[in-house]
Amino acid sequence: MVTVWWSSAGVIHHSFLPIGVSITADVYCEELNTMMEKLAHLLPALVNRSSPLLLHNNNAQQTFSKLQELELEVLRHPPYSPDLAPIDYYFFQNLDNFLAGNKFNTREAVQNAFRKYVASRTAHFFKKGINKLPLSWQRFIDCMGDYFD
Repeated sequence: MVTVWWSSAGVIHHSFLPIGVSITADVYCEELNTMMEKLAHLLPALVNRSSPLLLHNNNAQQTFSKLQELELEVLRHPPYSPDLAPIDYYFFQNLDNFLAGNKFNTREAVQNAFRKYVASRTAHFFKKGINKLPLSWQRFIDCMGDYFD
């Protein structure tokens, strides 16, 4: 499993979880710490604003506490709504297309293919993905919360 944190400027942080490890509140909070350290280095203007914005759908109390500690403003979306989760509707959908037809025999091969995918994306790709979000939200509102493709 890979976790990915990205902005309109590109991938901020990704990590491959060890085999058998799930995303728990502890793991998520550690990922948040790492992502914020990298974000401060890569895009300090985002970290230095009054409160950086984060779109996420993890509702664990420990995660909520960590978000407050990091002074992140959370932009919530309805529970599991792939229409409104850019990582699902945009990033991983394009990754699926990039990997189509390939077979991987090792974990390292999968990781290398993922890194190749990220390296092949232009700044325009990430900006376009983030800019599609308000349009998706509007469609969600117009559909009164019903699912759409």
